[in-house]
Amino acid sequence: MTSLPALYIGHGAPLLLDDPIWSSQIADITKKFEKPKAILIVSAHWESAPISISSPIAGTPLVYDFGGFAPKYYQMTYETPDASALAARIAAMMPDHQSVHESQRGLDHGAWVPLKIMYPDADIPVLQMSMPTSDPGTLLELGRRLRPLREEGVLIIGSGFMTHGLPFLRDWSIDAAAPGWSSEFDHWAKDALSRGDVETLAAYKDLAPAVAFAHPTVEHFTPLFVTLGAASNPEDVPETLIEGFWMGLSKRSLLVA
Repeated sequence: MTSLPALYIGHGAPLLLDDPIWSSQIADITKKFEKPKAILIVSAHWESAPISISSPIAGTPLVYDFGGFAPKYYQMTYETPDASALAARIAAMMPDHQSVHESQRGLDHGAWVPLKIMYPDADIPVLQMSMPTSDPGTLLELGRRLRPLREEGVLIIGSGFMTHGLPFLRDWSIDAAAPGWSSEFDHWAKDALSRGDVETLAAYKDLAPAVAFAHPTVEHFTPLFVTLGAASNPEDVPETLIEGFWMGLSKRSLLVA
């Protein structure tokens, strides 16, 4: 099996499942590489230190970490196979001073919404890993440590949203025009990514335009650094998989080799 890539994808709300355009774009991502033997996903919706992993048991339940949606979204399932082998492999990859906590937590919507589109048969073992910090350098190092998994048939995914200024949205329609702060941040990120400029990306709090609006909290941007760290060369230019906006938020998604 050839080495699998690492991805950074915008995951959207559960409404994404009913958007034929974006969901088809996410589904098309899987045509670019072999079917994984397992998937490790880091979602914006689980920040916890020390590093924790979701329950590896078969049929891991879902976390419905959202409110105000139609009842059908709270009845959805995604029953994946046992992921104990991947859990043990990840624990063995961490340094002696950094244990991995195996929790009873299920998969949150940052994991199961995109995966339900990408691999609807739910026939691949899936583990979710918590983000132990928002520090870009630490997350790049975490991605680097996880990089060998790609050679073993594991797909590594950072699941976030390139812009996520929900408090500042005024038009909640799916095809809403992007606010200035969203398009400005997205353009800045696109430019830095096109140059493989990880140093600039890591300094986003100081250098990115409109960052206080695009990311009033940073957890939807920072999974990018796990993805870049898992790249064979973090400074190589990623392949853009998806661009454009959804409810005015940038759905820019990337693949790194």
